Amino acid sequence: MIRIFDTTLRDGEQSPGASMNLAEKLEVAQLLEAMGVDIIEAGFPIASPGDFEAVQKIASAIHHSTICGLARCADKDIDAAWEAVKGARQSRIHVFLATSAIHREFKLRMSTDEIVERAVAGVKRAKGYCDDVEFSPEDACRTEHDFLCRVVEAAIDAGATTVNIPDTVGYATPTEIYERFTMLRNRVPNIDKAVLSTHCHDDLGMAVANSLSAVAAGAGQIECTINGIGERAGNAALEEVVMAMKTRQDYFHCTTRIDSTRLVPASRLVSKTTGIQVQRNKAIVGRNAFAHESGIHQDGMLKERSTYEIMSPEDVGFAKTDLVLGKHSGRAALADRAKMLGFTLTAEQLNTVFTEFKTLADKKKEIYDGDIVALVQHQISGSVDAQWTLVNYVVTSGKGRGPVVELTLRNGDEESTEKIEQGDGPIDAAFWAVEKITGVEVVCKDYRVRSATLGRDAIGEVNLEVEHKGRSYRGVGVSTDTVESTILAMLNAVNRIIADSPKPAQA
Repeated sequence: MIRIFDTTLRDGEQSPGASMNLAEKLEVAQLLEAMGVDIIEAGFPIASPGDFEAVQKIASAIHHSTICGLARCADKDIDAAWEAVKGARQSRIHVFLATSAIHREFKLRMSTDEIVERAVAGVKRAKGYCDDVEFSPEDACRTEHDFLCRVVEAAIDAGATTVNIPDTVGYATPTEIYERFTMLRNRVPNIDKAVLSTHCHDDLGMAVANSLSAVAAGAGQIECTINGIGERAGNAALEEVVMAMKTRQDYFHCTTRIDSTRLVPASRLVSKTTGIQVQRNKAIVGRNAFAHESGIHQDGMLKERSTYEIMSPEDVGFAKTDLVLGKHSGRAALADRAKMLGFTLTAEQLNTVFTEFKTLADKKKEIYDGDIVALVQHQISGSVDAQWTLVNYVVTSGKGRGPVVELTLRNGDEESTEKIEQGDGPIDAAFWAVEKITGVEVVCKDYRVRSATLGRDAIGEVNLEVEHKGRSYRGVGVSTDTVESTILAMLNAVNRIIADSPKPAQA
């Protein structure tokens, strides 16, 4: 049984522009728990008050998965990690310290003896708080064999119950990973007292292959993320390692506790939450993963499915049918469908989504799964303190004439209206209007609009990334009107910026 350690909420969130608010993190954590993830690395508590709060809230909300907090081998980090995870039914502290020669010389400026001493002290301090302690020698795959063995043995003696061997920069090959894990199993005398783990980055496109190679060499835990998101080129993709072991049990002789039918819902949730789209030909969860266009392939599929499919789309959560709801559908039907699509809604969230659902049903004849996903995700993403909300807007534009936008926004009990006659089209004019009213100036780094479903009356979903004072913020908006979607996405980003801004000191 291979443990699945998901770090979507920690390493995954470090992807540029992929930061999530508290409600979004809780939604992802609840789906990871329902999926059967063994350990959820919920964040890096010392990094910020927001990260600390998110880990703390997730620890109290999740009941079946172990909740893990990351910490450097420093007292303050470890103390903060424990304070954040101590409310969980099952807690883990994950401490790390770089060990490779290049990190020792240029980053830490520490000797090998100092590294071992610091690692042992970190593990012991964490062990004083909880029994489940993981240690990671950062950049382990570029660390000298003799020194890596020494550090790993010392960490286990100090109380580490899991030892992670990270390929921090995605430099290793599958053969090298296999040899390194085999070397550790053969040379570290107390290795049987800890679970060996693998954490591979995808800089050379080998994270999944390297993770599976580690399993073949005796690793008992894989650290991974939904859709493979993470620093730089990302991490090993959870859905790929899980389905590789499930489909090729004849080779790997192991399994996981993951409910694979939730992989597609999880992929879609994380994609929409972070704004990082999944490529169409992405393995397991991409839109083309089970599509067949070649005549030869189609002929084979019609005769025998297994000619060109080694797993079924239903195994990973693709639905055969797209359930259609309408304006006569009730709250229970909506709640049931949202749950099937991977969402865990509170009563308050369901009420809000149901209201928006009814409004949309008056505009559209039929509402599809994609529409429901867009409505739910917009409610979750928009759950930051909504300082600014949309009241009304009027836009005019045409060939040979400049755009005119009259926008009314509400902040608390006050409404503000501005008429803007500038910009390159109505979308640009809407940006100018939001900036003028809110007083928040941004630089748009990315703007994407997509149809949530098929048809001329489909919901238009806008995802944008803006920069404010050197930091990136994401915004999402949905409406059957693209201009309105843009305004809502812009307000979502502005509200995130305001929520992230330092609060004025109290007199």
